[in-house]
Amino acid sequence: MKVSSGSRLGPYEVVALLGAGGMGEVWKARDTRLDRSVAIKILPSEFADNAQLKQRFEREAKTISQLNHPHICMLHDVGHDDGTDYLVMELLEGESLAERLAKGPLPLDQVLRIGIEIASALDRAHRQGVVHRDLKPGNIMITRGGAKLLDFGLAKMSSGGALSLATAMATEQKPLTQEGTIVGTFQYMAPEQLEGQEADARGDLFAFGAVLYEMLTGKRAFEGKTKASLIASILDRDPVSVTMLQPVTPPALEHVIETCLQKDPEARWQTAHDVLLELKWIDRAGSGAGAPAVTGRRRRLRERGAWMIAALAGLAALGTAGWHVLTRQTPLVIESSILAPDKAAFGFDANIGPMALSRDGRWMAFIATADGRNMLWTRSLAAGSTQPLANTEGATFPFWSYDGLYIGFFAGGKLKKIASGGGPPQALCDVSPQPRGGTWNADDTIIFSASARDPLSSVSAGGGTPVTVTELDSKAGEYTHRFPWFLPDGRHFLYLAQSFSGGPDRNKIYAGSLDAKERKQIILANSPAMYSATGHLLFVRDRTLMAQRFDPRALRVLGNGQPVAETVQYFSSTASATFAVSEDGLLAYHTGGGSTSRLVWITSDGKDAGSTSVSGDLLGPRLSHRGDRIAYSVVDSQSGGGDLWILDVARDATSRFTFEPGDESWTVWSPDDSRIAYSGEQKQGSRDIFAKPSSGAATAEMLLTNSALKFPTDWSSDGRLIVFQQLDPKTRTSYDIWVLDVETKTARPILQTRFSETLATLSPDGKWIAYVSDESGQDQVYVQPFPGPGGKWQISTKGGAWPCWSRNGKKLFFRCDNQKLCVVNVETTPSFRVDSPKELLSLHARHSPGRQWDAAADSQRFLVNEPLHEEVAPVTVVTHWAERLKK
Repeated sequence: MKVSSGSRLGPYEVVALLGAGGMGEVWKARDTRLDRSVAIKILPSEFADNAQLKQRFEREAKTISQLNHPHICMLHDVGHDDGTDYLVMELLEGESLAERLAKGPLPLDQVLRIGIEIASALDRAHRQGVVHRDLKPGNIMITRGGAKLLDFGLAKMSSGGALSLATAMATEQKPLTQEGTIVGTFQYMAPEQLEGQEADARGDLFAFGAVLYEMLTGKRAFEGKTKASLIASILDRDPVSVTMLQPVTPPALEHVIETCLQKDPEARWQTAHDVLLELKWIDRAGSGAGAPAVTGRRRRLRERGAWMIAALAGLAALGTAGWHVLTRQTPLVIESSILAPDKAAFGFDANIGPMALSRDGRWMAFIATADGRNMLWTRSLAAGSTQPLANTEGATFPFWSYDGLYIGFFAGGKLKKIASGGGPPQALCDVSPQPRGGTWNADDTIIFSASARDPLSSVSAGGGTPVTVTELDSKAGEYTHRFPWFLPDGRHFLYLAQSFSGGPDRNKIYAGSLDAKERKQIILANSPAMYSATGHLLFVRDRTLMAQRFDPRALRVLGNGQPVAETVQYFSSTASATFAVSEDGLLAYHTGGGSTSRLVWITSDGKDAGSTSVSGDLLGPRLSHRGDRIAYSVVDSQSGGGDLWILDVARDATSRFTFEPGDESWTVWSPDDSRIAYSGEQKQGSRDIFAKPSSGAATAEMLLTNSALKFPTDWSSDGRLIVFQQLDPKTRTSYDIWVLDVETKTARPILQTRFSETLATLSPDGKWIAYVSDESGQDQVYVQPFPGPGGKWQISTKGGAWPCWSRNGKKLFFRCDNQKLCVVNVETTPSFRVDSPKELLSLHARHSPGRQWDAAADSQRFLVNEPLHEEVAPVTVVTHWAERLKK
């Protein structure tokens, strides 16, 4: 297909050519569905038969799709139209760094700002096992929102989590690599790449050093009149000293560049994170960075990889810094790291929530996983001691009482409190299975979000009947108020309101009041907002923690927001961000992949059976009955809505299945795999059940609509019934199990009790139904005859979720409470009988609503939605964090 202005590629209308290279053309286009401008990168039709170029094009698509960072060019979509493969990316307005450097060197402050942003992007990529391999000024865009790293066409994913860089068969670019022997652009290539050796992420750091050198001096670090002389320069000679060309360069910055440009990879910085920390320190210290210390110079203590807290770090800093620290005119900013407890892991997740700091900054509460169980833990930030609190299994979204004596949390469908030193928890009131945070004032009033589809409520800290304190604006499509935060007067509070309407203004922070249901809009945001006694509002935007001046009396923001920390963990499915603040100027946050996960195969004996090409913010993978396709949901990081995609297993090729503006998830296949049923949102705020041909060739058909929240969980083998769970519209705290007649489009309840029944699935012969109930006070798996009547059998013994029948109906799999995949053998004749549960393997599935795994037809392989862990990152704690905003 010949692409020109006015051409159509799927829903995209081509506008104008932006540029062309050796393996692609980039066009400006208009997304006709969302009415926005985008950039489309196309593999030219004349190269469509070149397997190597096409493979690299597909590699770029898969690589970029796994990276979500404010300084990495965002991939919106991928497609294929009439023989043309294309990528749809955000349209960047600005100029490339190469174009800027043609005008001369950059000022020091710009060098540091761009350097920090690109180092942060490299850190993100490297942590996910992605090496760029072609870092150069031409692949860095300078935009109004900061620098953007782009063009991952030469990037390579490392295997097994180890960063590696295999040299490919290519020569120097024009400007993109052609066939030959070396990958990359000569002026920025590390010696090991030129020598044909296997390189790793440190090759990117060499190129980064060359880019920093060029930004500072306006000259390339290595020059040569011919390829041979250029290669010899890189291999054998050191560049002219930076300070010879720019005498005012901070010594520490020259040290950073020299270390990046070491010939031996072992002599360079070993991670982009190390370089990032150095650049941030230089940026704060100013031109004297790296020079001998002088009285009054700001100091900074960072002890990574150790059990430290801010208070002890402060004492250590005072002891070592001496009298000149004691006579400082400004508070000392100290950054320290806190690791997870021994033999445990931080449990930060979309449905678990962040850490919480006590008001005086002396204690931190958080959820950690040990022995497969999520429990509430506390850590003294004065003594450094950590302890779990008994009887808090399944705890989520912790928050402190005003006086710091108690911790509020949610567990087992209840809002609870527990003494900070431990003891028996006290249930305060009922909540749904999906609460979204709470806050506690000096009058012992708690405001909380009881569910993912409700306004806020208040209840006494002594327990009682909740009272609604906010009202959803149905005209604006609001469906939830969540993450409340009391302001200093104890009467007003902040909260996040989310709506179904599209556009950037769909989510807002409001200020509400206990004294009236009137409210005031504060700011547009898609994360919780917290007020700090420093006079700032803290919130997350594009995974950057922002601070903006805020007047809590006038309820208005002042000035512009300023960045505080980057790559803060953020979960788009719940709009939850992992940070906390105390009244005395203490800040805690956690960096990490947030919602990022991938689809992997695991054998029944726990061995890795390979991964698919699919990764991102994924939910609910379901295998077709033939096992040739996988349906799953991909959540948009900005809107929080999800679209359905289908993976063709044999070809490892993906295609988008739904294009509606709302959220689509919870898929089930019809028995003949011809249709997919799913739960979808409508503009008016309902959550309905739809069905659509799995070929994607026709529009979706609405099967059931009402005001209740509902999700399909199975489709009967005869094709007549869809099983779904529906939130009780009266209590709004528990789910019931219903069935929908596909032909008549009528529904009836099957299990409707005062308890919550979820995740129902029918046996292959349609005679039995397995489901999860919390009637015992803990989620357990049960089986009973379908459609009844008859008895019921408890299958799990120590907690269970996500049941799944084997294709022959002789086994029932489910997730045990200790994060193991368990199985029971099932006999149905002459009567129903099961044996004791047996553990099969560790099920490292994403902790989200809906089943996050599926069983292959032979019951020997399992598809798992596995979280992508960048590293076991500590919690970062910063004292007097607001001082950083005064530079």
